[in-house]
Amino acid sequence: MSRPTALGTFTVRPLEPLADAELVHGWVTHPKAAFWLMGDATLQDVAKEYTAIAAHPHHEAFIGLHDGEPAFLIERYDPTEVELKGLYEAEPGDIGMHFLVAPTETPVHGFTRAVITAVMEFLFADPSVRRVVVEPDVTNSAVQALNKAVGFEVLRQIAKPEKNALLSACTREQFAAATGGTDR
Repeated sequence: MSRPTALGTFTVRPLEPLADAELVHGWVTHPKAAFWLMGDATLQDVAKEYTAIAAHPHHEAFIGLHDGEPAFLIERYDPTEVELKGLYEAEPGDIGMHFLVAPTETPVHGFTRAVITAVMEFLFADPSVRRVVVEPDVTNSAVQALNKAVGFEVLRQIAKPEKNALLSACTREQFAAATGGTDR
């Protein structure tokens, strides 16, 4: 995936658990990543977590690049097997997603929205994906606003072991209507 925008070009590559552990550790333990629930993780914890994800048949991680530089993290998962198993009514073509924008000392207006748009385009590039499902913390109003901006609708609140979450979903059509993005 390569997506040129007014803010630059976004691309995605597979996360390499050992090579990327230090980079990702800095992102997931930063105070701005509190909802990632890894604030106390050691470098070894992060390497172990992403090695497990890489080995998992229903969970993948990617590094998102902005103009060739690492800038965000994506996790893509089968919600019938990971995260949401047994917690919602799955539909054919569902894919689960988490994303995290790297912390920065020089924020760029609109950058996070451009990232979530690029993430959604990346997910919908797979023709088998019909709907993206997410489960943000009920108190994470910033990501809820971003989700709404790209077409997500809240389905209901669910209780997960680690948090109370707002189960939300976005179809290709909802994404296209919200952003003018892909409607394949």
